Amino acid sequence: MAGGWVYIMADRYRGTMYVGVTADLILRVAQHRIGKGSEFCARYGLTRLVWAGSSEQTDACIAHEKRLKRWRREWKFALIERENPDWLDLFERFA
Repeated sequence: MAGGWVYIMADRYRGTMYVGVTADLILRVAQHRIGKGSEFCARYGLTRLVWAGSSEQTDACIAHEKRLKRWRREWKFALIERENPDWLDLFERFA
């Protein structure tokens, strides 16, 4: 798929979160899960993919990531819980 993905990783229900953007969601999440995706995810044990959204335009993904990073925690919780109320790991759904 051209474009990319905006995604949120977490360690647990309503825990620490990381917002990222990537062209290859499966590869990037796999990297996070083995501690190679980002120092932040590795430091805090963020291995659970709890939300992901795609766009055919890379610049739209980057802009959305920047917006999400400025959102309050409660707004991110609401975004996640609209589609994933139990904060399940969605990795297998996309793999």
